Amino acid sequence: MQPVGNGGAIGRVRSICVPTFRYWMETEVHVYGFSIAANVLLSFFPFLIVMVSICQYVLHWPGAVDAIIIALQDYFPADMVVFIKRNLMFTVNSRGPMQIGSILLLFFTANGVFEPMEVALNRAWGIRENRSFLKNQIVSMGLIFLCGGLVLLSIVFTAANRQMLEYSPLAQWSGGAALTAILFKTAAIPITMLMLFLIYWLLPNRRLPWRSLVPVSIFVGLALEGLKYLTLLTWPFLRARLEHEYGPFINSVTIVLWSFLASMVVLAGAEWSARRRDVGQIGT
Repeated sequence: MQPVGNGGAIGRVRSICVPTFRYWMETEVHVYGFSIAANVLLSFFPFLIVMVSICQYVLHWPGAVDAIIIALQDYFPADMVVFIKRNLMFTVNSRGPMQIGSILLLFFTANGVFEPMEVALNRAWGIRENRSFLKNQIVSMGLIFLCGGLVLLSIVFTAANRQMLEYSPLAQWSGGAALTAILFKTAAIPITMLMLFLIYWLLPNRRLPWRSLVPVSIFVGLALEGLKYLTLLTWPFLRARLEHEYGPFINSVTIVLWSFLASMVVLAGAEWSARRRDVGQIGT
């Protein structure tokens, strides 16, 4: 009986994974993924400028600025974080509190992230009609405010807990940095899942049952966390190859590649959810 059970388990895994790999191999999916990644690259630095400016000039909270750096350390290798931090703080301090240009650029490029993502999600869920460009921009603008607010909430949560830690008896503890990282993840992982849920629920041009989107949001959030650690683990090898091929553009290429892989995971989650519920039949 045991071989039969193993075969059944393998068959179930194959039935889940094989269609997803076939989906990843479709040319259109790669077009969507690279389009999303390119716009993430364009919006990445303006987003950081806006977040740091809010924390530094509006909240007047240096701890929140430190929390942003902690977030970068959680996603990127140390040498890349040093490069980003140096240029980020120089830009923010040299421009002063009014970052209108960065805000406008952020709105434009972030909207560009959600435009191909809507088309990809519509296709995955069998929704044949996309929103008009104007309607897409309105929905995208709303998602920018929602997701940006959630990111800021995560930063504030991390900064507040880090500040309390500094005034607690644990301040001299050698594991304080690890505890700070744990506090960041305590807020960041659920907020990432919530942002994924909002994107899956609000961005497609058809309101899907929200209960069916909760499991896939949780699963994709955990998958993105795993992807992050896989990227950091393979970074020494990747850095040698990327630096040899791209030279001074290594940081930009790294952001594009990471964003492409992350977007493929997000789109695969939508494809898996559509297959699981047979949502393709609701398209009109």
